[in-house]
This record gives sequence, C-alpha cells and structure tokens, in this order.
Amino acid sequence: MTAAIIAFTRRGAALGRTLADALGATLHVPARFATEAGAEAYDSLEGWTGRMWGEREALIFVGAAGIAVRAIAPHVKDKFTDPAVVSVDEAGRFAVPLLSGHVGGANELALKVAALTGGQAAVSTATDVNGLFAVDLWARERNMVITDRVLAKEISAALLEGRAVGFASDFGHPRPGGLAEGPAELGVWVTYRKETGPFPRTLRLAPRGLILGIGCRKNTPEEAIRAAVEEALTGYEPQAVAQVATIDLKKNEPGLLAFCAARNLPLSVFSAAELEQATGEFTPSAFVKGVTGVDNVCERAAVCAGGTVLVPKQAKNGVTVAVAGRKNL
Repeated sequence: MTAAIIAFTRRGAALGRTLADALGATLHVPARFATEAGAEAYDSLEGWTGRMWGEREALIFVGAAGIAVRAIAPHVKDKFTDPAVVSVDEAGRFAVPLLSGHVGGANELALKVAALTGGQAAVSTATDVNGLFAVDLWARERNMVITDRVLAKEISAALLEGRAVGFASDFGHPRPGGLAEGPAELGVWVTYRKETGPFPRTLRLAPRGLILGIGCRKNTPEEAIRAAVEEALTGYEPQAVAQVATIDLKKNEPGLLAFCAARNLPLSVFSAAELEQATGEFTPSAFVKGVTGVDNVCERAAVCAGGTVLVPKQAKNGVTVAVAGRKNL
C-alpha cells in the first residue's frame, strides 16, 4: 500500500517519521522544519490533499481528526475508489480509520499504526464491532471483485440482524465463520461465471484470476481485439480478467498494447519454443504454425501464463482469444 503522511508540528513530525520509516511512506511537513525532520515540505493542506488523493492508496494525518475531516471532505466520492484515510493524534494514543475502512484497508492500517505507537485503533465499522463476517474485507484480502454493491450492503445488514447468509465457492474456499451451511435466501458465491447463482439472491465475488490468451494479425486495431475479447468472455465476469498473454512476436503490436493499457492489464509474452512446451489439448492451425512456428498461440499462451483453459480458441475478425483461469487462488 502506497501511503503519504502529513504532520503539522515538530512533535507530530517525530511520530510521522517513525510511521513513515515503518510503513515505507513519505512524510510531509511545513517548510519551516522540513529539513530538520528529514521530510518533504508542503505548501498548503488543501493542495497536498488533492494531489495525494490521486497518487496514494492511503493518507495518514498526524494531528486532530477534525483537520483531516475538513481536508478530505471535498474529495470523498466512493468507498470503492477513495483511498484509506487514518487520523492519529500526536501522542499516538488513538488511530482512527476515517474512510474506506474495509475496501481501502483503513481499518487494517489503523491497527498497524496503533501497534507502532502503542496506542489503540478506534475501529467503528459495524461488522467489526460485532465480530461478524465482512464481505468487502474478505473479498479485498483475496483480490476479488464485488459485482453488486447493493447486495454487499444487504449481506452486512442481514448478518447484523441475525439472518442467515449462505456461501458457495467454485474454488473450494472453506465457508467463512458466520455464514450459513445449506439453503439461504441471500448468499455469497465465489465464481468467475456470470449466472444467477445458487441462492435466490446471490452476490457474486469474482477472483481476479482470468487470463486472456490473444493472437492477432499484424496491425489489428484495438477495437477488433476488444470485440473478440467481449465475445469470448460471454458468461464470464470481465472484471475478473487479470492478465493478457501472447507470443513474443506480438509484444509490440499497437492494438494489443492499447487494449492492455486501457484496462491496466499486464502483458506476458512467450517464445514459440516456450509455447510449444505447454501441456494440454490445443486447437491446432497449420497456418498459425507457418507464421509463428507454433500451432496455437492463444490457448498455449494462456496456459503458459498459469491458467487452465475455460474457453477454448475463439476467432473473430483476425483475432483469436482463449480464456483461462488461474490454477491457484
């Protein structure tokens, strides 16, 4: 987690330095004592907050909680995208997660801060206070996408009211404590798939573990790649895609690079010899072998990247796509 710490006094800066060193964070203080504190100087609290809001995953304010609240107020939008915000007093007695407690990790960060200062973390989220399963925290810890925010809130509300919430997983996850075994009106389903689900009202949690194996003709536009991918992903959660894989001949293909960049997806490339070593049943093509030196690119690349093929080779407008799922989640 990338973090930035701001302090307003010399005493606060001393505590901020301890936290910054332990958490790998940057420390920002007023210019008048920045040099002696070994910290970066900031011009204004408003400017610093606005800049850090878009750059860091967590902000820590060393000082009065009210200062932090006023500073972040203009920027607060959505707990699924806002950074974690923690306020800690200069004495380090109380670390208060102010924003994005579960999804952003502020509760966990507050606990770390309190452990470093010898203070207490003032965690106030209802599921934590009551010792209940928190679906957003559970999903974040396992790098899963929450596909329906409304249902996620309803699950927390149901647990707080003592109603049964079911659980199912396509990957053999053990049932979390507090969730019901057997039928339930409302439940959580861990899956790559986009289906109704095993419960009358099902919240799908999608692990970020799908791999797209892609092959394409030279200079294939991004739009053609996108259309082929969307068709191949029919029935699967697009937000679960974590990686793209192809042959090294395509490592500089503009349309493929643009597709990955637009979705912030890493691109893994493999040589024909490496693809040839992939194990499994693949859809061969004599034409592809003549061009690339291997009989299949998309399926083999997805397997080389660590997946098991879920959707075999699909061809559309000069693009081939295979969808694979990571073996270990």
